[in-house]
Amino acid sequence: MRRDVFQAIADPTRRQIINMIAHKHLNIDAVAENFDVSRPAISKHIKILTECGLVVIRQQGRERFCEARLEKLNEVSDWVEQYRKFWNTRLDALESYLTELQAKKTKRTRKK
Repeated sequence: MRRDVFQAIADPTRRQIINMIAHKHLNIDAVAENFDVSRPAISKHIKILTECGLVVIRQQGRERFCEARLEKLNEVSDWVEQYRKFWNTRLDALESYLTELQAKKTKRTRKK
């Protein structure tokens, strides 16, 4: 089953794994040492990250190293960007409206 990047970042443990291996390639045991869950649980998280295309496993001798492939996070960034634009437009309109109301209030106060 092919998973999408949103499934990968939905879990806080997977987000921590991505953050760890984004800075340094680590073997699965080194990743697992940073969590209070079993190694099989971490392996399952890494499998999901691999299915999402955010992690690649490289075999070096007997070790399996996790490497981050963060390009897929652009999907999330693009999705969020459309909502950022939407809310910025709405908040800018609200700011203009409130500024206009404040100006009218100040004008009325000065007339008294």
